[in-house]
Amino acid sequence: MKNLVDIPPVWLLLALVVAWGQASLLPMGLSLDGPVTDALAGLLIGAGVIAIAAAALAFRRARTTIMPHQTPAHLITTGIFKRSRNPIYLGDALILTGLILRFDAVVSLVLVPLFVWWIERHFIIPEENRMRRMFRAEFATYERKVRRWL
Repeated sequence: MKNLVDIPPVWLLLALVVAWGQASLLPMGLSLDGPVTDALAGLLIGAGVIAIAAAALAFRRARTTIMPHQTPAHLITTGIFKRSRNPIYLGDALILTGLILRFDAVVSLVLVPLFVWWIERHFIIPEENRMRRMFRAEFATYERKVRRWL
């Protein structure tokens, strides 16, 4: 089993610390601060929390693991998983984007595509490979129907 520190929330927290530090120490005179940005930040954060909560509830109902380095006992294809194969990672990316906007860390917006790239390479691709081996035709059908992110 991989180290418990090697989980997506740790990487999200690391990206958030970098963004907060950039906003606090190196704002570089760039700003998107305003009521529209604040509203967008709130919507993104809220949508991210809802996506994560809905996915966590689906994992609990299916009685399968939510841990990324473990193979789930069941393939979840209902609820939020009808719209995204990775709603928790999508939620993480939405929260990251929303908090970067909230921090007014404009330069740190570059962290969002970097975070998504890292999560795909480090977590999603290995997870999907395990599910292909475990669920074979069922996962192949699911993969054709539902996009990785949205």
